[in-house]
Amino acid sequence: MHHLMGFSAASARRLWRAVVGGALACLAATASLPSLAEKPLRIGAPLALSGGLAEEGKKQQVAYQLWLERIQAQGGIMIGGAKVPVELVTYDYQSDEKRAQQLAERLITQDRVDFMTAPFGSGHAKVVAGVAERYGVPVIAVASSEPVHNQGYKHLFGTLAPSVGLIDTMIEYFTAQRPGTGTIAVLGRDDVFPKVMATTMSRQAAKAGLKVVYDTLYPVGTMDFSAALTAIKAARPDWIYVTGYTSDLILARKQMADLGVDAPILTMVTGPAYPEFVDGLGPLAENVTSATWWHASQTYSSDDVFGGTQAFAQAVRDRTGKDPDYVHASSAAALVVLQKAVEAAGTRDRAKVRDALAGLDVMTFYGPVKFREDGMNMNRELPIIQIHDGNPVVLFPVPAQASALRLSAK
Repeated sequence: MHHLMGFSAASARRLWRAVVGGALACLAATASLPSLAEKPLRIGAPLALSGGLAEEGKKQQVAYQLWLERIQAQGGIMIGGAKVPVELVTYDYQSDEKRAQQLAERLITQDRVDFMTAPFGSGHAKVVAGVAERYGVPVIAVASSEPVHNQGYKHLFGTLAPSVGLIDTMIEYFTAQRPGTGTIAVLGRDDVFPKVMATTMSRQAAKAGLKVVYDTLYPVGTMDFSAALTAIKAARPDWIYVTGYTSDLILARKQMADLGVDAPILTMVTGPAYPEFVDGLGPLAENVTSATWWHASQTYSSDDVFGGTQAFAQAVRDRTGKDPDYVHASSAAALVVLQKAVEAAGTRDRAKVRDALAGLDVMTFYGPVKFREDGMNMNRELPIIQIHDGNPVVLFPVPAQASALRLSAK
């Protein structure tokens, strides 16, 4: 079942009535305008509202709803001198890659959406982007890594910065903060984004002069990390670096504690960015570090519908009762940049909006957004965080610094 974006069928019906009412009022007042201007702008969004990525999918949903409410409150998006209402058409693709592909086709061919956003996760973003590319539909990805952007797609744009930016920032920061850091152990999940974050770290660490004393990928679905962790313990690295999704990292951290595995620096990408990581680990989350694409303590000011980082963060807190993470922010930013591109193009013509996205250079509540030729965001103001007393704090960059690095072990 598909619906207009919302949290319930009732809210979707209310939104539908609001959109229809706004459209009818516009028709009555401006009957001479071209019919295309009166037609609501439709944005398609496959969301993982159930299945393994439901946590992230529901954060996307919250962010989209917050953006949509603000757009509707101002009467829609300005296109060619007229306010045009917006509809978000969503489906739950159930965290299933094949279903994501099928629903992307449906959104374009049956629901006739003008533009699309891609779901959380590089693998699922890749299949949706492939469908959008075939039809020439601009698509904004909220979480996509290099393997999604190296396919030569011309209609794909992503709000996340390249993974290598996070990696290089961490290497520079940690080696400067702990002189003598010379060895690193890398354990990564063998799955698109976590794999990229592991293999990129191994490569960049070696380039920076670190000795990679352990470097292994674990299969998706791994429940027992003991063999890998025992080998890492024997290698006695200065820095342990693990990639995976939140459930993987919680499991690995618990097994590290059971086996007595530790190092002065322990990094888990991107576990500490999520409240669920801390909730699942309690005291074991202390001093775990990570890098992330955005943090709620940042202080960007912007002219978008949110007006700045702190206003966006408060909006999420008011809605969910929790601090936002980069998934909320990247998701809302995807719609903000699409809006800005449509307004800059002055039309809903897909080719012209694609060109507007390619040339976009804006400041948003999320930070600066400017796309490389491959569609990735050039932003390199990427925070390094660490869990202190149950909360993620920013270690770097210095303007946002809330605390200094604490070592996990001496």
